[in-house]
Amino acid sequence: MLPGRCGSWTRGRRRVLGSVLGPIGGALALLASSSRAFAQDAVPDSGDTAWMLTSTALVLMMTVPGLAMFYGGMVRKKNVLAMSMQVFATCCLVTLVWTVVGYSLAFAGEGAWIGDLSRLFLRGMTVEALSGTIPESVFMTFQMTFAIITPALISGAFADRMKFSALLWFMGLWAIFVYAPIAHWVWGAGGWVGGLGALDFAGGTVVHINCGIAGLVTALVIGRRLGYGSENMAPHNLTLSVIGASLLWVGWFGFNAGSALAADGRAGMAMTVTQIATAAAALAWMFAEWPSHGKPSVLGILSGAVAGLVAITPASGFVGPGGALVIGVVAGVVCFWTSTSLKRALGYDDALDAFGIHGVGGIVGALLTGVFALEAIGGTPGLLEGNPGQMLPQIYAVLATVVWSGGVSFVLLKIIDATVGLRVSPEIERDSLDLQLHGETVQ
Repeated sequence: MLPGRCGSWTRGRRRVLGSVLGPIGGALALLASSSRAFAQDAVPDSGDTAWMLTSTALVLMMTVPGLAMFYGGMVRKKNVLAMSMQVFATCCLVTLVWTVVGYSLAFAGEGAWIGDLSRLFLRGMTVEALSGTIPESVFMTFQMTFAIITPALISGAFADRMKFSALLWFMGLWAIFVYAPIAHWVWGAGGWVGGLGALDFAGGTVVHINCGIAGLVTALVIGRRLGYGSENMAPHNLTLSVIGASLLWVGWFGFNAGSALAADGRAGMAMTVTQIATAAAALAWMFAEWPSHGKPSVLGILSGAVAGLVAITPASGFVGPGGALVIGVVAGVVCFWTSTSLKRALGYDDALDAFGIHGVGGIVGALLTGVFALEAIGGTPGLLEGNPGQMLPQIYAVLATVVWSGGVSFVLLKIIDATVGLRVSPEIERDSLDLQLHGETVQ
């Protein structure tokens, strides 16, 4: 059977296939017996399956419509359709990439660095195939929703200025060469980061640090928006962003609690700490912003909530309510400082704070997971329970994600820029991406 995720290995999830394809005759025999191999000695649990079906739908809702509305409300009116189109098209594209090759690279085989191609085009998947106590089709689709939202989050960093054709090339290649390898390192059988003992319950490294670093690199490579720092680039419709952020918050329960891969007490605790950390981070950002800006802003409290959701993600299956409270407060304050003071000081144009919230929030969460992890919840004690050694694999996981995501993203962007070009012309950027790229406008 396929390996479980995020500490679920302890429930004895089995593996489906070996890491290397045999001769043609052996491969055909393997395909013929795949249904029996998956079903052997495994019984689906209806409760776990129902919860994972629900969680999968919740995580998909985070991207469409959640992220599309959240990001769409934060750009200028002339680019709202282009922003929403980028998110929606990424959802469609990555679905197919994951089906063809991404799932196989991330979750098939037992390599330290990457999976294999034994599950190409979801080969061997039947209605009887299981991953632990749930159908493999549900596990695969749940993982697909993570693969979808991660590159979609990057689009906030380069809002208002990338060619749509360049976006499609970047998102497709990034899902294969960046997302799939890191997912295997952390969650796949034999992955070297997971083998070090790094704790990442629901994607602090795989999703948030990964997309945040890629977003920062993209913003630096593509350059700042025309008029950045001198023109008014305020969000055109924060009501839309409030709705989008609310959908993200609700969907995140599927993201974090669903990563237990079962309807059990650990999923319940993951849901509890997610709510606590999110509320704490939203208020922490608000109270940090209030004295410095003179007023608490709607955009600020929304950004703080997302920062809290990001930071608790890696910790959600390992910490208790007290740890969640501290993680939320720290994430709210640190992400506020990064997305305001640090960004202004360094001059980079991370348009919708993909790096400031997801990259930095993911790093905060990954490191504090090592501090607040409780043995009674996740089976691994953290620093405060007398295990300072847990900090080392957390640090290694962060550094590995930063280096791979940043380096490979840079190479992909340079290749795309040299071929189809990354950025729209100044005339298109000044006019409207909605009208010039898609022939439509918001009335």
